[in-house]
Formats: sequence, C-alpha cells, structure tokens
Amino acid sequence: MSKTPAPRPATPGPSEQPARRTPGGPVLQDSVTEAIAAAFFEELADVGYARLSLEAVAKRAGAGKAAIYRRWPSKLDMTVALIRAVAVDASEIEDTGTLRGDVLAFLAEIDGALRHRLPSKIIPDLLAESGRNPELAQVLMTAVRDTRRSKATGLLERAVDRGELPADVDRELALDFLAGPLYWRLAVVHTATAPDYLDRLTDKLLAAFAA
Repeated sequence: MSKTPAPRPATPGPSEQPARRTPGGPVLQDSVTEAIAAAFFEELADVGYARLSLEAVAKRAGAGKAAIYRRWPSKLDMTVALIRAVAVDASEIEDTGTLRGDVLAFLAEIDGALRHRLPSKIIPDLLAESGRNPELAQVLMTAVRDTRRSKATGLLERAVDRGELPADVDRELALDFLAGPLYWRLAVVHTATAPDYLDRLTDKLLAAFAA
C-alpha cells in the first residue's frame, strides 16, 4: 500500500505568506525563514539537540546568525516554534468514513513519518533530550503529544457517532494503542515490517477497542 509522505519541515513560502516585519526592525523574508527552517531540521537530524548550534544552522542555511536571532531569540525558542509548526501541520487525521479506514490512514501517516530520514532521527533524539530538559519536555507535550492526541480523539469520536465503537470505549487506552506499537517497532527496536503489517495491526487494534 502507498505510504503517506512525512510533512516537509518548512514554513509557508512567499506565495502563501507576505514578508513580515519585526517590531521596529527589518522585514523578515520568508525565503530566508524557509532556508533556516530546512537547515535547522537537517542539522538537528545530523547532530541532535544537545550539540545543535545556531552558528551551524546559519552556515548550513547560507544566512547570517543575526538572521536567526531576528526570528528566534534562542535555540530553544527556535526548536519550539519549528517543531510546533510541523506538529500542527501533520496533525490532521483523514476521515475515511469507517473506523478501520481511519485507523489504517492514521497508522500509514505515522509509518511514513517514522521511515522518513529526518523524523526517524529527530523524534527519538528529542524524546531522549526531553528527559534532561524540562522546557523542551513541556513543549513536546503541549505542541506535539497533546495536539496529536486531540486529533486522534476525533477519530474515536467519529467511530462512536457511527456506532462502530461503544460510547464508553476507554479513550485513553485506545489512544495509547494507536501510537504505541508502531512507534516501538520502528523507532525503538528498528524492526522491519511485512507489507501487510499495517493491515494486521489495524485489525488487532479494532479488536482491542471493542474488547
């Protein structure tokens, strides 16, 4: 089956968003912002959050360090803004009309993201770093986890409305089941999956939801 491609880690382009001006400062060109954002994700994937430096990001982007500071005052602020933007952009969950279709589409999106070169390196690194950095941990919880769980809750509520799940389905456990097995297999133990793995996993999840 075809996989949903991972979201491109970049900010809206010039055709979508006008150039912005900082208060009392220069116009911020979106093409520069895009280049910096792309460089940030490449650098983050290569060296990890702890070793990431704004100087290296600026060099990779072909921009001056001042261009970064005009947009974000620190490495943490930059990380927060760019991770949040990607998380929100990637959080929409397809409504296929059936619970099975929705779950399969949800798993395919996660599968595509975890196999993508950048997220496959970035996500485990940020999760590990969050154990040492409370501020980063808070960002990951609010910008990534809470956003995605809220959207996934909508998947369950649609199934309840269609009569595919009982109204008293344990939503908290169902959300854990949705994300846990595939993340564990691809991001933690790095085990290959058969072509029919997502279909089989979907069937197991549906059986668990109904139990």
